[in-house]
Amino acid sequence: MKKIIVLALIGLVAQLIDGSLGMAYGVTSTTLLLMVGLSPAMASASVHLAEVVTSAASGYSHFKFGNVDLKIVKKLVLPGAIGAFSGAAFLSYIPSVIIKPYISIFLLGLGIYVILRFLLLKITLVPVPEEVPTKKKTFYRPVGLVAGFLDASGGGGWGPLTTPLLLTQRHLTPNTAIGTVNFSEFAVSLSASIGFFLFFGWESLYWQIVLAMMVGGVIAAPFAAWLVKRIKPALLGVLAGGLIILTNLRTILKEFYSLELFQELEYLLPLLFMWLMLIIAAVRKKS
Repeated sequence: MKKIIVLALIGLVAQLIDGSLGMAYGVTSTTLLLMVGLSPAMASASVHLAEVVTSAASGYSHFKFGNVDLKIVKKLVLPGAIGAFSGAAFLSYIPSVIIKPYISIFLLGLGIYVILRFLLLKITLVPVPEEVPTKKKTFYRPVGLVAGFLDASGGGGWGPLTTPLLLTQRHLTPNTAIGTVNFSEFAVSLSASIGFFLFFGWESLYWQIVLAMMVGGVIAAPFAAWLVKRIKPALLGVLAGGLIILTNLRTILKEFYSLELFQELEYLLPLLFMWLMLIIAAVRKKS
């Protein structure tokens, strides 16, 4: 029972972060599942199956509020689904002992990016009513393909890769960029889940993990919508990014150097101090 509660809390925290920032459900939940002992393949499979439900609810909400550009969705969905299925196939044939530290390196990079994105970078968007030139439309498909592959094989990456690129498009407002990515994510999660089913089988999945994360995510979804109006995105980004960095750095040091980060205070304390300074900077940052 205790483990089920922990898994539900993982789903809740991941959805809380994702609902507030528009990204990081996969990278947060995969990081925490790896930390509690799941293999990269099982962690990613569990995350994507749970995310089928959470992304459907999130996408529907964004659609109802008019935050979705269906023209861009059509360009992202098919390449994203193909990439996600390919990523699931790739991950299923790689031994977890070999791939785990490299997945942690990828997740560590995403954690650093989350902090930079919400603390240091500032993107000012000006809506432009006219049609986007044809040359600028072509980048959606390759971005969707790469993001889908990395999302399935790395356990996260759809939001962190696609949302920033959409945010740089002057014809999209922030709510439309985030809503479009969330709406498209359902197809990516569903395609990845189908791939994991085919290559691993239904019986190999830990359904208690999936159901617990679904429950946690559904509970967090409305609260995240409330929270996003009251807590600075920069603060949430630093909190989430710091957690992702510490947990994945622990895995990297343990796998490559046989070093337990959480027991080595001479390494841990400076990292915690830096995280604290970033939190203070995020609190002080002007909206």
